[in-house]
Amino acid sequence: MMHTVKPRTEDYELHAPELSATNIVTWAQDDRRSLLLVHDMQKYFLDLLPQSVRRSLVEGCRKLVAYARAHDIPIFYTAQRGDMSPKERGLLYDIWGKGMSSATTHTAIPEEIAPLPQETVLAKWRYSAFFATTLGEAFREHERDQIIICGVYAHIGVLASAIDAYSRDIQVFLVQDAIADFSKQAHAQALKYAAECCAKVLPVSEVCKQ
Repeated sequence: MMHTVKPRTEDYELHAPELSATNIVTWAQDDRRSLLLVHDMQKYFLDLLPQSVRRSLVEGCRKLVAYARAHDIPIFYTAQRGDMSPKERGLLYDIWGKGMSSATTHTAIPEEIAPLPQETVLAKWRYSAFFATTLGEAFREHERDQIIICGVYAHIGVLASAIDAYSRDIQVFLVQDAIADFSKQAHAQALKYAAECCAKVLPVSEVCKQ
């Protein structure tokens, strides 16, 4: 039987003071070394979030995308194509069900942050943005060794991608107010883990040098 799982979500403030973390690393984000990953910002995922969370998230990502375009930071997006076959879906089905359809009402990325023709959209297959994609090769091609991550969901694909990048000796910058999750608790836990194990957590304003 086909099923779709819709997790319960709660309203919270992405700029809440507790959504920060104590960093271990002292890495300095450098535009010349960075690549921006816009992770899974599709309507299917965003529509699960309360309107205020969604609006704040899109705005944070919009600022990062605009900054990246103005400062020659390559931008890569991840997006599921929808209507994945059981083989393509794999074990994702056991936890999340059949997932999104291929209709644009599910797959589209909001207009405010939609990719330009020259920007790359990677087909997303599993939690990590590196799995079965060319993202790893992109760092070598662009001669970059830092990644800035924004998008959803903090404790799932965002964190998995951060760990994968760190495992490849790519310095990770996780933007605390340009990611979102099902709850403030899940969001905070993801930030805490990232800061302790694989990333530097920082706000949009620091990335955009405001």
